[in-house]
Amino acid sequence: MKDLIWRRVLSSDFDLKEMCSDANSASKRRLQKTLPDSQLSHKEPITEETDELLINPYTLIPFTTQASQNTKMRTWIVLLLCLAGKALAAPEGLMPDEQVVEETVEEALPVGANPVQIDTGDFDDTEDDTKKDIEIENPCENFHCKRGKVCEADENNEPMCVCQDPSTCPPSTVEFEKVCGTDNKTYNSACQLFATKCALEGTKKGHKLHLDYIGPCKFIQECADNELAEFPLRMRDWLKNVLVTLYERDNEDTNLLTEKQKMKARKMYENEKRLQAGEHSLDLLAHDFEKNYNMFIFPVHWQFGQLDQHPADKYLSHSELAPLRAPLVPMEHCTTRFFLKCDADNDKYIALEEWASCFGIKEEDIDGNLLI
Repeated sequence: MKDLIWRRVLSSDFDLKEMCSDANSASKRRLQKTLPDSQLSHKEPITEETDELLINPYTLIPFTTQASQNTKMRTWIVLLLCLAGKALAAPEGLMPDEQVVEETVEEALPVGANPVQIDTGDFDDTEDDTKKDIEIENPCENFHCKRGKVCEADENNEPMCVCQDPSTCPPSTVEFEKVCGTDNKTYNSACQLFATKCALEGTKKGHKLHLDYIGPCKFIQECADNELAEFPLRMRDWLKNVLVTLYERDNEDTNLLTEKQKMKARKMYENEKRLQAGEHSLDLLAHDFEKNYNMFIFPVHWQFGQLDQHPADKYLSHSELAPLRAPLVPMEHCTTRFFLKCDADNDKYIALEEWASCFGIKEEDIDGNLLI
């Protein structure tokens, strides 16, 4: 009998709570029938205190009648079974009706054991990298302005060119860094001259201001007519010798000439009829040009192509001409007058046809394809 009861208690389909509830109800009814009125004073109904007496065997009141002994025994058996079942179902030290919530503490795994785990020690470095990524790029980094102007970012962080303050130009350290302007005024550097010109932009004075020549302003004697006629003879010979010199010094490290330019210069370098560089009379220079005319066609075109860069439109502006003109003026006093004469239409630009004609190149030999 006991084995059957225990099997039912331990069975998964045994409703222990329902059994105990039924047992308590039955016990209450039997107690009301068997106990004398003196023990149920004033006919009081079974209360929660009575439930406590029935559930807790240590507070049960004694039975005095024989009939109640059987009832007492059955009640004890049922209560003991209820207590045993609850003890098996609930952990020790907790009330039977309390729900046990077991907290699970996860053991920390080493970094790398879980692919989702992040090492908190890297957070500072990651934040710094993020800040670097969102830094706004400087819009003026690869933006170029013409001389006399500098790049600044506007309110929309877009690059724009503004006139440079002449006082921000670095001071000159040597004499040849100074330049003379067409206003016959010496500037400490080309930077200061062009910054001043930009500040005068839109005015008549600013329009006329240009770089005249390298070095402090000095007295330049007037160029006579006969001297002007001699100037192209020396200039042509000089251009030819510059090109040959570049060919001689060119190598893999310098790359002074392109492959096509090297091919043209090689023909002049290997030509036995070429007049060697040196001091020659004007008559000899004129004779060399007449006999070796073809040797001068490419040097004249090459020099024009070197100057025609901003933009390359087959026209030379005053600024484009300055790299050649400015160093020559102090040594060749006819330089200024020569280039003024080359501008035949007086439009402030020297076209390729005007340039070639100034150096005595025939019209049929002028070729834009030679501007390598």
